[in-house]
Amino acid sequence: MSVESPGRYVGGEKNQIIKEDVLRELNEKGECSAVRTAFCFPDVYEIGMSNLALQILYKLLNSEDYTSCERVFSPWPDMDKKMRENDIPLYSLETKSPLYEFDVVAFTLGYEMAFTNVLQMLELGKIPMKSKERNATDPIIVCGGPVAYNIEPMSDFFDAVFMGEGEEVDLEFTKVIKKYKEAGKPDRQAMLREVAQIEGMYVPSLYEPEYSPQGKFLALHPIDDTVPTKITKRIITDLDNVIYPTAPVVPNNNIVHDRAYLEIFRGCIRGCRFCQAGYITRPVREKSPEVLLKQGIEIEHNTGYDELGMLSLSTSDYTGLEALTDGLLCAFDGRHTSLSLPSLRIDNFALDLMEKASQTRKTGLTFAPEAGTQRLRDVINKGITEDDILSALRIAFAGGWSTVKLYFMLGLPTEMMDDVAGIADLAKKIEDLYYEVAREMGVKPRRPEITVSTSMFIPKPFTAFQWEKQNTMEEFLEKQKYLRELLKKVRSVRYIWHGVETSVWEGILARGDRRLNDVILEGYKAGSLFDAWDDNFDYERWMQILGDHGLTWEMFARGYEIGDVLPWDHISVGVNRSFFLKERERAYNEEVTPNCREKCAGCGAACFKTGVCYETR
Repeated sequence: MSVESPGRYVGGEKNQIIKEDVLRELNEKGECSAVRTAFCFPDVYEIGMSNLALQILYKLLNSEDYTSCERVFSPWPDMDKKMRENDIPLYSLETKSPLYEFDVVAFTLGYEMAFTNVLQMLELGKIPMKSKERNATDPIIVCGGPVAYNIEPMSDFFDAVFMGEGEEVDLEFTKVIKKYKEAGKPDRQAMLREVAQIEGMYVPSLYEPEYSPQGKFLALHPIDDTVPTKITKRIITDLDNVIYPTAPVVPNNNIVHDRAYLEIFRGCIRGCRFCQAGYITRPVREKSPEVLLKQGIEIEHNTGYDELGMLSLSTSDYTGLEALTDGLLCAFDGRHTSLSLPSLRIDNFALDLMEKASQTRKTGLTFAPEAGTQRLRDVINKGITEDDILSALRIAFAGGWSTVKLYFMLGLPTEMMDDVAGIADLAKKIEDLYYEVAREMGVKPRRPEITVSTSMFIPKPFTAFQWEKQNTMEEFLEKQKYLRELLKKVRSVRYIWHGVETSVWEGILARGDRRLNDVILEGYKAGSLFDAWDDNFDYERWMQILGDHGLTWEMFARGYEIGDVLPWDHISVGVNRSFFLKERERAYNEEVTPNCREKCAGCGAACFKTGVCYETR
């Protein structure tokens, strides 16, 4: 049986955990009803093994006596075909157990384009795809992750959904499943009702949608008074004392982000108005440099990685960054282990930090101006100026860097063609600056490598732009073509752009409601799989199926009125609706909101009574 990258399906990696024998012994002795969880990532191994949430929850669930966790990834189409031909069910890497043998099958959802891969994994795992079709012999199907905050387009397929951070709620949920098993699985629906009482758990089958005669979403109603009307996300208040994988599984294959990670904080102080990740993870909570130093040293020792990345939404906003960097560089002295500092802010990236990082291996620098003009950067509350950008890059070029990647978005609210042209203007200024710095230093310059990457703006739930209209396919393509022509005049620039068709479809899924469940199921049955991969995506097929169900692109992409009930209004992330509306108004007035450490904007995240909201109290 020949397939591409067979190492994806083998397992046996360094630091893999197998608890099968221990759990079987516990069950045979009657001492415990062990709960077996299959942690599923709905994409290929190389992408899934780069996911920190997988490593964290894998460690967590394997640390308890009564639980175990094994990994499962979506097989590539060649392996999918072989498995179906030979009647091989989808299995875990650790014990090669079929998916249907687990008590819990848990998915992490980082992007909407993986929806059909969830269905593939359930079908290959011989598990009924829809929640209502399952019985006591079937696993409990759950999910979490950023996309779970609007799970409505996939709500038919999940028994329960985790809202927020999982380290505490996962164990509370697992204890309910343990009790359910010990009782002989008497009543699946009663068990799900008990799960719904756990703070941060959402059980979609306990809610019913209401639509107007014209098909407009009106509300999502609990089926009775015992069901919570609002589900509030869970967060971890003390990151220093929460479990962290200092011996993560080291993949056998080369993966997308092939390095070890230190998660230095959660949340973001900045408030970029398009950024869902920044809002849903508020408030900012930091780990101490002392804890991170200890974890970093352990990770390097336990994995053999030669690169350690500091992970957060905005690494240079970490208040202990200098102390942590100094400590790690001292610990790694002579060991050829480099530090990776992703997610850097242009406006506070200091020369001394760059010089420290350059003691090890110089890698390319990545920044995200997001917009090409100051006006549009103010609209999105980016909080940086052109002077900030050029000053930071002057420091970088003087420090020996010549490779820079810049991220922008097309289609942002209020965007005009002058804003698109501003991206090319900025790229030209950066190229000119590189040669200017070389002349000042008296060195012969080589051509810099400047990459301009554009993605398409997709309005997401729980942002200040959640009500906005998305650009049409034609508008996106026009802007993309215009920028491509302008950038041809900048010799050092390589232009990379994200597919327009996938962005349009992602926009539908991101703000969709329960009417999309059957659309997604039909799309999967028609062959849609690995939609995040442009070569596999079939836009025309999706538009045809959408129309067959009486739905249109305009229904979901035209935006919402301010007074509309939104499909995700039953979920609370702490940041309140009135704050988002205020931020939307400030966007259209081109007003910048200070970051959380400069001045509290009263977003509502103080309800969690922790983090940056209480740093100065």
